[in-house]
Amino acid sequence: MNKTIGIVGGMGPLATCDLYQKIIQVTQADKDQEHVRVCIDGNTRIPDRTAAILHKGRDPLPQMIKSAVRLEGMGADVLIMPCNTAHYFYKKLLPFVDIPFLNMLEETADAAVKMGITKAGLLATDGTVKSGVYEKAFQERGISLELPAKEEQESVMELIYDGVKAGNYSLDTKKFERAMDKLLQRGAQVLVLGCTELPVAFQRWKFTQPALDPTLVLASRAVQFVGVKVKEQMRF
Repeated sequence: MNKTIGIVGGMGPLATCDLYQKIIQVTQADKDQEHVRVCIDGNTRIPDRTAAILHKGRDPLPQMIKSAVRLEGMGADVLIMPCNTAHYFYKKLLPFVDIPFLNMLEETADAAVKMGITKAGLLATDGTVKSGVYEKAFQERGISLELPAKEEQESVMELIYDGVKAGNYSLDTKKFERAMDKLLQRGAQVLVLGCTELPVAFQRWKFTQPALDPTLVLASRAVQFVGVKVKEQMRF
């Protein structure tokens, strides 16, 4: 019998929907009953992760623990969390559950290795960039990570918070596009969309820069983990 995926969600809501949609998208299924069973806790009460990491904001860990424990109680066999910045707290979450918890950053780094990537550019929140969680995962696998300069990073944060999280799709994206192009000019072979709002942004604004989508990677790896087939072209 196939197992159940539990999603620690709400960080943010659109990113959670994007992950579930991609779980459906990657699954090799001809009918409803061949898809994966999924439990989602869209816990929008979880405080902002970047604010907690960099500005002594409210600690998101207690609410994250509540979600993880609730999902295990609902019958989840494996947990996933569609928020890159939240993985700063990943190791502190593990002792509170007795089921596997896939690490989005490590799965993405493994996918980059399989793709033959040796240098990637990181697009992420200030919290993710400054905490170094992605750098650690990639450098452990021999991949160098190019980070945005100060003004470039500001344009990334603007797109995430003033664009996707605010539901403002009329935002001028020229600065963000320049930031992406500069990372590629500095030798990045691919751009890691290291905030789960960024795959949503790529879909809405139809950006064409080469990108590695951690949400898609996580969806594929989770479906495979619970013993369900994924489409060959979406296997990571």
